[in-house]
Amino acid sequence: MRNVGLVIFTTLIFSSTLKGGESMSKEKALATFGGGCFWCVEAIFERVEGVSSVTSGYAGGHVENPDYKQVTTGSTGHAEVVQIQFDPEKVSYYELLEIFFKTHDPTTLNRQGADVGTQYRSIILYHSEEQKTQVQEIIRELDAAGIYRNPIVTQVEPFEQFYSAEAYHQEYFENNPNQGYCRLVIQPKVEKFEKIFKEKLKR
Repeated sequence: MRNVGLVIFTTLIFSSTLKGGESMSKEKALATFGGGCFWCVEAIFERVEGVSSVTSGYAGGHVENPDYKQVTTGSTGHAEVVQIQFDPEKVSYYELLEIFFKTHDPTTLNRQGADVGTQYRSIILYHSEEQKTQVQEIIRELDAAGIYRNPIVTQVEPFEQFYSAEAYHQEYFENNPNQGYCRLVIQPKVEKFEKIFKEKLKR
């Protein structure tokens, strides 16, 4: 992302009207995102003020109750995603979208870095028409402003079913900080996030 793009991006985010984000009840305050390996996405959103839980899992496919081995084959149609439970009085859905789009590359089809396959695709599964509207709004704004060199390819689909991943995938970065992938891939992402979004970190 170009430096000038970062300035424009921030301006767009904070000047936009939050359509319905703050009006969502706590019972319905869910967001489901996929942006590559769910270990990375989980580690970022767990640090956001107003987020009460982040669960890694699978969604967007056609196989019921998939396991990790099945999903890695790319044959289930599922993506690695996280389901986020949040308090809209502390963090809006639109702010979560801001973090989502700024902490992964939404222009690479079916890959994030060295992680390649449909299971690593960029995807947003919206839980309401309000969320759908906000997703479409931010994508239009980002594309129109030329924030990225290439068009956004993030899939936007209605949420249907979420399958929680195996227990060893949950809080993976927190539990395995010295593992190679965690040190080389996740840690730099987390550090970048903490630097850019200081005001949104849990206190």
